[in-house]
Amino acid sequence: MERRSFLRGAVIGGTAAAFGGTLMHGAAYAAPAQPGPGPYGALGAADANGIQLPGGFTSRVIARSGRTVSGTSYAWHPAPDGGACFTDGSGWIYVSNSEVNPGGGASAVRFDSSGTVTGAYRILSGTRQNCAGGATPWHTWLSCEEVSRGYVYETDPWGGTATRRAAMGRFKHEAAAADPVRRAVYLTEDETNGCFYRFIPTTWGNLSSGTLQVLVAGSGTTGSFAWADVPDPDGSPTATRSQVSGAKKFNGGEGCHYASDTVWFTTKGDNRVWQLNLASSTFELAYDDSLVAGGGAPLTGVDNVTGSSSGDLFVAEDGGNMEICIITPDDVVAPFLRITGQSGSEITGPAFSPDGRRLYFSSQRGTTGSSSGGITYEVTGPFRA
Repeated sequence: MERRSFLRGAVIGGTAAAFGGTLMHGAAYAAPAQPGPGPYGALGAADANGIQLPGGFTSRVIARSGRTVSGTSYAWHPAPDGGACFTDGSGWIYVSNSEVNPGGGASAVRFDSSGTVTGAYRILSGTRQNCAGGATPWHTWLSCEEVSRGYVYETDPWGGTATRRAAMGRFKHEAAAADPVRRAVYLTEDETNGCFYRFIPTTWGNLSSGTLQVLVAGSGTTGSFAWADVPDPDGSPTATRSQVSGAKKFNGGEGCHYASDTVWFTTKGDNRVWQLNLASSTFELAYDDSLVAGGGAPLTGVDNVTGSSSGDLFVAEDGGNMEICIITPDDVVAPFLRITGQSGSEITGPAFSPDGRRLYFSSQRGTTGSSSGGITYEVTGPFRA
């Protein structure tokens, strides 16, 4: 197929629309990706935190569930999941969901310009099983409930008021990704016969009202797509995903990432990374473990996904061998890191600091295999720009 050359990230009001701090550019995917040498080389031996990394990279523990975050008086939440970074003066903030029910919600850690933790606090409480979500160009965090007829909550990374956004639909939400060009927010659904949605606000920057639409397409893995309005976003009495004839079904929607006229999302039920080419209204596979030549797929249990300024996708595994794998613009998939000794857990919440030099993520259940054992990490090193 024709190779594409994407524009550098969009600019809004003079500020880069990074959705997690980094711009993604230069990507030219001709899916699906195949295994090959990663841009950072082979993984080394596990470090003191049990993480295998390429040469030049180091890790540290930022927080542990149920324990006070170092340098603060705040106890980190259980089952850390989806996350994102936001610029905070010369420093930044990392937000993280809590995937427990009841309780849920989200928390934040604040860093100064040197990466030192300067604060930690709750930004959302009293919700249910907050799994993934997404950042907005106006610097809020959309925290999504992964329960039947769940809601999206718009939260303030600085700790202000959180607001339920009912107009964005009620279903088993996973992730969200904002598109400033089409002024839409894309949404995944974690059902074996789930759909892929977009929400178009009445006024961009205000999610209180708007139109929820569902992707309509054929049953194949490539083709064209269109959007159709969902008659009843409330999902009652007919489930949201069952209201539009021809809505394309996806097996367990998970992570979602937008950059430069493209949106990628993962489906855990069939270990796929899908790619929507928004300018041409076509879709294809960026990765499918069943299409890896010769077997031995390096990426299994696909889950949360984010992008870097180089155009690389970083895909976290739910299970598998506890890796974050990279998919390059040259269609190479390779492990970037591996957590050892935590086979009962999953990797969640990958997000880059605004300068692109630090990657945050969590092991949701840590070494204990329970929600109280979550560990949130930072990896620092020579990420390519």
